[in-house]
Amino acid sequence: MRILALSDQIHPFIHQERFPHNLPPFDLVLLAGDLPGSYIEFVATKVRVPVVYVHGNHKEEYVQDYLGNLTPPGGAIKAHGRIVDVAGVRIAGWGGCPRYNDRDIGQYNEIDAQARFLAWYPRLIHRRWRTGHGVDILLSHAPPPGAHAGSDFAHRGSTALGLFHRLYRPKIHVHGHIHLYEAQPRREYTSPEGVRVINAFEYTLIEL
Repeated sequence: MRILALSDQIHPFIHQERFPHNLPPFDLVLLAGDLPGSYIEFVATKVRVPVVYVHGNHKEEYVQDYLGNLTPPGGAIKAHGRIVDVAGVRIAGWGGCPRYNDRDIGQYNEIDAQARFLAWYPRLIHRRWRTGHGVDILLSHAPPPGAHAGSDFAHRGSTALGLFHRLYRPKIHVHGHIHLYEAQPRREYTSPEGVRVINAFEYTLIEL
């Protein structure tokens, strides 16, 4: 299957009238956080495949209704803290990033995240034994430890996500949070556990 992955920054190649016909056909859209809710809704209304998202660390994913209330974006499946079976694949979602300041929005305690991943063990371990992969895709905002982790504290690799790799061996891990500029030129690498780790910054197409 082919997956369109997006994160962190609106790209004019996606946010335009010709989308998605200006891209090769794809079967699933994954959004890895820090994207405006209006952009998520735009994508969801333009495609005829499932759209799955996790939040980032800036609370951008909500949209405002006519009363001024913030609501989740329409047409997309929220995956944070969930196991989602869609488009023939199993996806584990985890939004936000490891805590780096005292804000409540979009940050998590690594110990709490590890506890949640361990709680998934009974549900995922039989599939891991049977197929080698507890899930097909791990969708997160933060990166795991490794080549995509940022050099600053706010963009460090999440040790909880590293634990997820060791426990469940996803086929691919799609994340955002790290902008692909000159300091971080690599779009993809393979972790020591054999997981393909892919940075979804702006947009990328993934063959699975």
